[in-house]
Amino acid sequence: MGHVRTAFFLDFDNVFSGLFKLDPEVAVQFATEPGLWLHRLATTLTPEGPRRWLILRCYLNPAGWVNSRDTNGEPTRLYFSRFRPSFVRAGFEVIDCPRYNATKNAADIRIVVDAVDALADETRYEEFVIASGDSDMTPLLQRLRRADRRTMIVSPADAAEAFTAIADQLLDSQQLLALVQGEPVDLDDFDNGAGNSPDFVPDEAYEQFRAIVTADYEAADTPLNMAALAYRLRSELGPVVGTSNWFGFGSFARALETLELPNLHMSQHLLWDDSRHEAPEPASPGTPRTVLPEPVERLADQLSLPRLPRAWWPSIYETLSAYAHEHRFNLTQCTSWSRDRLRDNGVPVSRGAVAFVVRGTSFGGYPLHRQPPPTPAEIASAFVNNVLSRAEAAQIPFTEDEASAVRTWLGETV
Repeated sequence: MGHVRTAFFLDFDNVFSGLFKLDPEVAVQFATEPGLWLHRLATTLTPEGPRRWLILRCYLNPAGWVNSRDTNGEPTRLYFSRFRPSFVRAGFEVIDCPRYNATKNAADIRIVVDAVDALADETRYEEFVIASGDSDMTPLLQRLRRADRRTMIVSPADAAEAFTAIADQLLDSQQLLALVQGEPVDLDDFDNGAGNSPDFVPDEAYEQFRAIVTADYEAADTPLNMAALAYRLRSELGPVVGTSNWFGFGSFARALETLELPNLHMSQHLLWDDSRHEAPEPASPGTPRTVLPEPVERLADQLSLPRLPRAWWPSIYETLSAYAHEHRFNLTQCTSWSRDRLRDNGVPVSRGAVAFVVRGTSFGGYPLHRQPPPTPAEIASAFVNNVLSRAEAAQIPFTEDEASAVRTWLGETV
């Protein structure tokens, strides 16, 4: 199996600042030991062989900084310039990008120009890895797709869906933190099921996906369990399901919709043929079938807000606060511990849903690593405010009444 010729462009300020909000210790590890995680990334989410880094560029504002604390707990500034030698030693070409103004540096435009220049090189770069959550680079992803190049986004934040959806792969904050710490990079709550599965390429795997789902759908006498079906598909199709992020559609449910199965209906947990199957009754209290208010449905559709019942949100905030008070924060451990605790209490959420709330809470100003740890009410307020801020940035319009309905559903006001 040959190497994948890869160009890697890192917006250091964007990625480091995002990681620092989630977990300062791991962010510093990311910045001081780039050679270690770069070596791991060479074999992560790549079905065609390890990456060969032909371009390694780190775009960094040497005068940039984040608020931090010294060994005595006193406020201080952590300047990005201290990390420059680490990236030079790891083989990166470090490009200084001072700020144009108070809020914008030159990194994003330099990355776009350099990536487009790379398309014109005699060497054909098979994959472009863009480490940034800046949705301003969406046109770059579209240009790379037109050139038939594979793309991966590495983002510590909940980047705009229009940005991440066009990429072939997404390495999110939880996966990035796991990569930096040398932990397994889980794609989601399902076992990857690679086993002895054949090495499908995405197009072949999609046709196998179509054949398996269609056969099961046509033969089913009762509604099909979506989690069980997704697990089976991962086991039979192997890692291509994860590396292609469900064939480029971003989720199992969206991939199902592309099959255009006749009379298909889906709930949070089941799918069925409305002409042959009796619509399932709302499930037991542990796994309710969720109907979202229209404003919340809009957020779920456009921001990938987890489709959870209203009664579950306060439990999530309480559990995260309990974790923060009882443990030294680690995102991988936090999502696993919280998921297990919630499921024990009859709230069967996924690790992905927990991670979504943790990220929103951090970017909303109350990270779980804060001292003293945030209360459930502080977590709820920070998360909801972050969701509504993202909605505003994505130009999702809400009236005051609709915003109030969102706050109520997400458990900020009860």
